[in-house]
Amino acid sequence: MQPTETARRAVPPTGLSPSRAGDFLTCPLLYRLRVIDKLPEPPSAAATRGTMVHAVLERLFDHPAGERTADRARELLRPQWERLLGERPELAALFADDPDGTALARWLADAEKLLGQWFKLEDPTRLEPAERELYVETVLESGLKLRGYIDRVDVAPTGEVRLVDYKTGRAPRADFEAKAMFQMKFYALVVWRWKGVIPKRLQLVYLGGGGDVVSYDPDEADLLSVERKLLALWEAISRAVATGEFPATRNRLCDWCDHQQSCPEFGGTPPPYPLPVVALPGARAAEDPAVHGGSNTQMSEES
Repeated sequence: MQPTETARRAVPPTGLSPSRAGDFLTCPLLYRLRVIDKLPEPPSAAATRGTMVHAVLERLFDHPAGERTADRARELLRPQWERLLGERPELAALFADDPDGTALARWLADAEKLLGQWFKLEDPTRLEPAERELYVETVLESGLKLRGYIDRVDVAPTGEVRLVDYKTGRAPRADFEAKAMFQMKFYALVVWRWKGVIPKRLQLVYLGGGGDVVSYDPDEADLLSVERKLLALWEAISRAVATGEFPATRNRLCDWCDHQQSCPEFGGTPPPYPLPVVALPGARAAEDPAVHGGSNTQMSEES
């Protein structure tokens, strides 16, 4: 029997990013379908708009401080959309039924509003980022590889480091702030283990709704706690990879999931598991209390 395309390309995961950690904690089956089966997902207008806004904010800092204006940011929008379209032709499907360009114009206008909101929250003429879209990676003593991209790194003249992430959605309610901040603590842990420096401040800049800035100053105890949670999570993921047990978990994001046809919760059937399966003793990974119990639910990531 010839191996399927999925079986040929499927490999066990080699590390964690904040997004994939959030996937497993939201729904182990979603993690499997994205990471192991690599099932395609149609482009999202909201996600693509977020990518484009991020690109504009990154490239705005290519200009001298005095030219970092709202007008200049708006001028960068369409070129960034055209760049994305050139890199990912499938994005054209977002506006396939838009012969007169009305939907595209409205979509770009919504992006302009998000950029306008940012200028109310931060003054780019007073910022000189040390890094933009910085790829960070480290390997913990356990062998677990952590990786991700930080939108912006600011370094004060006195050496303090601030990690900044832009969010094009609305700021979460106060009782969900810890979940949203997990991504930034993840990055802070990576920077600490990589460079030996604990960032002074973690900052989420929300451009949706009325706009908001949420900050947190981590300490060593915070980051050690995150490290323990990530190790427990990786153990659970490794166990699921070995056994092939990735149960579906209903949650508030199910209505937006692109994989309902592969989900038993919606009458679907997952594709055949493409990796070797071994029998392991003990409970299933998804039932591991070290991962899903108590405050560890803070590891769920923002949308």
